[in-house]
Amino acid sequence: MTYRDLDIINKQKYYSLLYDIITEERKNTLESVIDLRTDRFIPVIENIHKAQNASAVLRTCDCLGIQEVRIVENNNKFSVTDDISLGANKWLNIRKYNSANSNLPNPMSDDKNPKSNIERCFDDLRAEGYKIIATMPHDNDINLQDIDITQKAAIVFGSEVDGISKEAIANADCFMKIPMFGFTESFNISVSAAITLHYLTNKLRNSDIDWHLSEEKRLDTLILWALQSITCRDKVEKELLSRVMNTK
Repeated sequence: MTYRDLDIINKQKYYSLLYDIITEERKNTLESVIDLRTDRFIPVIENIHKAQNASAVLRTCDCLGIQEVRIVENNNKFSVTDDISLGANKWLNIRKYNSANSNLPNPMSDDKNPKSNIERCFDDLRAEGYKIIATMPHDNDINLQDIDITQKAAIVFGSEVDGISKEAIANADCFMKIPMFGFTESFNISVSAAITLHYLTNKLRNSDIDWHLSEEKRLDTLILWALQSITCRDKVEKELLSRVMNTK
């Protein structure tokens, strides 16, 4: 059992005990950052093979206050270059889809027709209320500026070589393109993600939409951040969980 298995009231107790351990300065820093986090837009990074590009996208997400990232690993394993990401990955909620977890139970599939990594990712996102937007030119595409920010959206970015997979194209809800005015046909993946996510988050923060994390996700994230700030983490987690469970 971990803190994630607790109900929200006991998570609040856990949070209070944990934050008595870290410094007041650290607590204030984490709480000021969490208030600027959002999960209304989730980047889906599919099959990127260059670590520097993957790392740059994570760094962009952290800088822009995007908390959730989904990683789809097909034939390319996702890796991070520390001197580019600057540790951004430790502050993000990253969920991976790959062959290692492809056998997990999925009510949307059966043994005869197993879902691909990208399809399982899309199923989960739709169950959470996200619209799937693939970043690529298409007959029915829309410009970045025309994306409806009133609906939660997952933005799919494909690999540097092959772009977005056929499965992603077949299962996306709509297609988006960034207007370009030169001879080159596409942006680098990390540049495309930076342009797209900066535009959408800036528009979101200047709207009347409540873009903040839910109370429970906020708590989960603060707890995770605080645990990463202390030594002897496993021992502390076990002790705090015991204290919470024994509190009447």
